[in-house]
Amino acid sequence: MAQPIVQIDGVSMRFNIAKEKVDSFKEWFIRKAKGQLRFEEFFAVKDVSLTIEAGDVYGLVGLNGSGKSTLLKIVAGVLKPTTGKCTVRGTVAPLIELGAGFDAELTGRENVYLNGTVLGMNPKYIDQHYQDIVEFAELGEFMDVAVKNYSSGMVARLAFAVATITKPDVLICDEILSVGDFLFQQKCEVRMRELMSGGTTVLIVSHDIEQIERLCNKAAWMRRGKIVIDGSCEEVCEAYKTGAQEMRERE
Repeated sequence: MAQPIVQIDGVSMRFNIAKEKVDSFKEWFIRKAKGQLRFEEFFAVKDVSLTIEAGDVYGLVGLNGSGKSTLLKIVAGVLKPTTGKCTVRGTVAPLIELGAGFDAELTGRENVYLNGTVLGMNPKYIDQHYQDIVEFAELGEFMDVAVKNYSSGMVARLAFAVATITKPDVLICDEILSVGDFLFQQKCEVRMRELMSGGTTVLIVSHDIEQIERLCNKAAWMRRGKIVIDGSCEEVCEAYKTGAQEMRERE
């Protein structure tokens, strides 16, 4: 029997948050050195276990602050869990903060090579796929313009085009399909489906519940860092829509 491509076992992520407000980094450093800062523990993720099989398109739903993005960062290797273990078998392409690896002073062309290298591509591979990246991003006339002159939508288009030119074993997407204009969102969704059809396993966070229902076969609902329910996408989304509405009515 094949092993799961992503195995999350009892994972928790704890952050220490300062109770006192300080007005500058200097004041924070002095008070910390003197032992005058008090902290409280906050668990963004608490005792989460999930099994994701190869080829799954797995959605995470929940309100803001429920721990979805933190869990994705743990799977991507950006964060190391406080306790528990996360095992990923295969290559990972994290689409968590589009354009985070860009240098605003460099041109779009230069940033394609910079970001592609950060994502593990060699220059020859980028050369072979450069035109495909430009055509997907629809930025041909702007590739020799410094990225600092791009709109946020243009940055998102270029970053998505670079990150999805490879076919990773696991693709991690945090609200990525909500960037850009409507037509670009459609292009992103088509590209995502192409990756899925090629066998890529996808973990996706989106506040668009209809998008989760369209794309995913499995899902999990997170609330206050814990899993409320996981299973088939239809079952989880229905439970979430009902539960979220009940919570709003009680507030």
